[in-house]
Amino acid sequence: MGGHHGEPYKVPHPSIYKVENVPQLLEVKEALGRQGLSDPWLRNEAWRYEKKAFGTHRSRLNTFMFRGLGVGFCAFLATIAVEYGLGIGKGQGDHGHGHDDKGHH
Repeated sequence: MGGHHGEPYKVPHPSIYKVENVPQLLEVKEALGRQGLSDPWLRNEAWRYEKKAFGTHRSRLNTFMFRGLGVGFCAFLATIAVEYGLGIGKGQGDHGHGHDDKGHH
C-alpha cells in the first residue's frame, strides 16, 4: 500500500528545529525568561516557521481554502451540462410542481 516511488520519505531529525532560528519563538522564549519561566515544548512549534518546507501561514491557508476549487468548478460545469442535456430544470416558471397552465383550482 502507498506505492513507494524511489526513496521512501525520510523524517527529519528533531534537532534541526531550533527556537533560536525563529525570531517569533525567540521573542516568546525571552519574554518567558524575563518572568522567570520557560517552555520546554517551545521547540516543538519551530517546524511551523520552516518556510522552505511548509510555506508561510498564508500559503498554507490558501492551499487549505482553495485546494479543490478547480475540480469542484469542473464538477459544477459538468452537472449543469448534464442537466441541460437531459432537460432537467427547464420551464422554471412552474417551480417544478408538475402542473400545466390549465385546470388550476
